[in-house]
Amino acid sequence: MSANSDKLGVAIFFFVTLFSAAFGDEARDAGKFPLVVSTWPFLEAVRAAWRAVDGGLSAVDAVVEGCSACEELRCDGTVGPGGSPDENGETTIDAMIMNGITMEVGAVAAMRYVSDGIKAARLVMQHTKHTMLVGEQASIFAISMGLPGPKNLSSEDSIEKWKNWKKNKCQPNFRKNVMPIDDCGPYRPESSSKLGGGICLNTKTTGLDESGSSVFNLHNHDTISLAVIDKLGHIAVGTSTNGATFKIPGRVGDGPIAGSSAYADTDVGACGATGDGDTMMRFLPCYQVVESMRLGMEPKLAAQDAIARIARKYPDFVGAIFAVNKNGIHAGACHGWTFQYSVRSPDMADVEVYTVIPEMVAE
Repeated sequence: MSANSDKLGVAIFFFVTLFSAAFGDEARDAGKFPLVVSTWPFLEAVRAAWRAVDGGLSAVDAVVEGCSACEELRCDGTVGPGGSPDENGETTIDAMIMNGITMEVGAVAAMRYVSDGIKAARLVMQHTKHTMLVGEQASIFAISMGLPGPKNLSSEDSIEKWKNWKKNKCQPNFRKNVMPIDDCGPYRPESSSKLGGGICLNTKTTGLDESGSSVFNLHNHDTISLAVIDKLGHIAVGTSTNGATFKIPGRVGDGPIAGSSAYADTDVGACGATGDGDTMMRFLPCYQVVESMRLGMEPKLAAQDAIARIARKYPDFVGAIFAVNKNGIHAGACHGWTFQYSVRSPDMADVEVYTVIPEMVAE
């Protein structure tokens, strides 16, 4: 009997251990998840993602629902069609989605003629072995896979904004160390002004400072970066943006770059970012945040650390981050502006908005 009891005890222990390994996270986190976190007070986008994930859809599907809602609503005029014209007056789309279980990523960049950025990104992830498609070829792929297009992504507002910019001699812009032949180009490197006639000899540099942050603010450059933890504890992130207003045609910001605008690992957590993408993508701040959390850093400190790394090199940059770990603890950090991010969880009656004040960065 004693031997049989011992065998029974071992069997029960093995079963309990196996059950806990398979289902323990679900039991432990049943009251915390699902969870949706997004940059900015994009309330309808968060609600759309929440309806999807609370209804039982996966984190990936909920990310698509949330970002698609923002694209359709043209959140702040900086997501979806009809905003942020480039130097030629055209609106293009950058988007990315990442599955935190498989680490698969799909992205489109500088995509023309197709407004469904996040859906195109998911098609890249699900139906190709690539990570990113760009430009008109991304559009051809998206349309061939069933998305609507081609269509004009400009709007009356974006065209009017572009015309006023042209009247202002194409200022401000994103060029540096160049001389324009006329007010709006074409441009040549400053050093070439000595090589021939006809080039303006004004020695003033056209454009912005090194970081480019003097034209970045909430209403002319922004990204929805959205993270979802579903009922199984699986994590996904996605982003969508129409980029920086009056960008040089062909420019790709941080929006479609995994590790910069967003990053997810179901074993650790997720991060979303927004701001001066040209500067931020040099530091992969969301990859940094997730790896810091992997090493045991709390979300707040991980977000602050990633922002501080950028600010020490570019003290004038403008940007923000939210971080959320696999247990649903979230926090934000920012530099150069006051940042808000939105959250929906089971213990909330509706979306709640958190405000983050920028902190001084130690030298």
